[in-house]
Amino acid sequence: MSGTFTQLQIHIVFSVKGRQMLINESIEEKLYKFISGVIKNNGHKLLQINGMPDHVHILISISPNQSISELVKYIKQGSSHMINSSRLIRDKFSWQSGYAAFSCSKSHSSKVINYIKNQKIHHQKKSFLQEYKTFLDENNVIYDTRFI
Repeated sequence: MSGTFTQLQIHIVFSVKGRQMLINESIEEKLYKFISGVIKNNGHKLLQINGMPDHVHILISISPNQSISELVKYIKQGSSHMINSSRLIRDKFSWQSGYAAFSCSKSHSSKVINYIKNQKIHHQKKSFLQEYKTFLDENNVIYDTRFI
């Protein structure tokens, strides 16, 4: 076989440092556009992005030419720099270290897209920490509660 053919969808979740509620409506659109640009400029395709004031969900179709950890590093570094240099918030903005990433089959992508679109509805009933633990448990990820 002479070519590389992939269809890899990844659901990525990460939070603001200290889970501070810093992503307000006034910066949300700029932040999401910036993250979308980082994803595109690194050769991936954004399928959906949304979040809450303390965290972000991203579903992407990822190229096999870059690791997930490298992409997330570029997203976090670039977006933190953009928010701070543009002075979009009063305090210094930074993301919490680490992230979660889950594979998503093409057949389930519409369900994940709808989940991400409806973040504000989901979080009327469930906190970010509850949601995060649910994702980890459903995906059989072993974790230490001290580090989430």
